[in-house]
Amino acid sequence: MKRIPQHEVLDSDSVSPQEAVESLADLRWVNRWFGGVSTTAFLLRTAMRKSGLRSASVLEVAAGDGYSIAHAVRWLKNEDLEVSPLCLDRREVQAPAHCCDHAVVGDALQLPFPPASFDFVSCGLFVHHLAPAQVIEFINGALKAARHAVLINDLRRSSLHLAMVYAGMPIFRSPISYVDGLASVRQAYTPEELREMIHQTNAASVELRTRYLFRMGAIVWK
Repeated sequence: MKRIPQHEVLDSDSVSPQEAVESLADLRWVNRWFGGVSTTAFLLRTAMRKSGLRSASVLEVAAGDGYSIAHAVRWLKNEDLEVSPLCLDRREVQAPAHCCDHAVVGDALQLPFPPASFDFVSCGLFVHHLAPAQVIEFINGALKAARHAVLINDLRRSSLHLAMVYAGMPIFRSPISYVDGLASVRQAYTPEELREMIHQTNAASVELRTRYLFRMGAIVWK
């Protein structure tokens, strides 16, 4: 299945705050039950243990309402791993009380932080929005902001995945979520494509694994 770059409705500034809230509610449900939170927790757990850390600071890029990182943090706390997240998004997002407590507005391709400001820079469902050259640019910028690694949680493109989104239309409360779900799969990268892009960055090494229900997770080491 060939990658087809798409425009996602939720990325548009014309989306009303109410429409954005409804679509983000669908995304929270998808991330909870279909591998989003578990993949973020897996990446953080693995990276912290390999870095010898029991506590870590994390910049979550393109965080939306911060649901995935906030719940991954709660999971890891039960394992005596302390994570302090800062959520960054390109615009202010109305977040539920149980999501990210600390947030800033900023550009993921021009991170407004000094070098080595965080132990890790993380993102979920972000890199598929970017063209290949932008993926490389983002990873290089994130590596500068990180002390140890960049963590990437994203979709895997496949025909079966696309068919599952078509079949899952009734589960979405927002029509934006359905349209954007199809667009996301069509423009998602395969693990092989992501690995090739990472090899063109300043990364020292990468660990990339496929995860539950068409997810993939990469630890891009500095």
